[in-house]
Amino acid sequence: MLSFILKENQPVMKGTTIYLDPKLHQAAKMKAIQTHATISDIVTEALRFSLKEDEMDFRAIKNCAKEPVRSYESVLRDLKRDGLP
Repeated sequence: MLSFILKENQPVMKGTTIYLDPKLHQAAKMKAIQTHATISDIVTEALRFSLKEDEMDFRAIKNCAKEPVRSYESVLRDLKRDGLP
């Protein structure tokens, strides 16, 4: 017998074990209590956010690859010309 009911369109979750620094665990526990969530929800949200940031970083790097390459000396020369240190 299942101890929970799967909501419609809710993905089936995989279990895993993670080890957290005690202070980090306490912070996650407090956030879970304040937001009426589970520590698993908090960790899942943080991981999704981190992976989404990585995806955006990779896109930015890919877009930068199309930009012309400038030498460091060229950048310094332009900064000096523009009166910046």
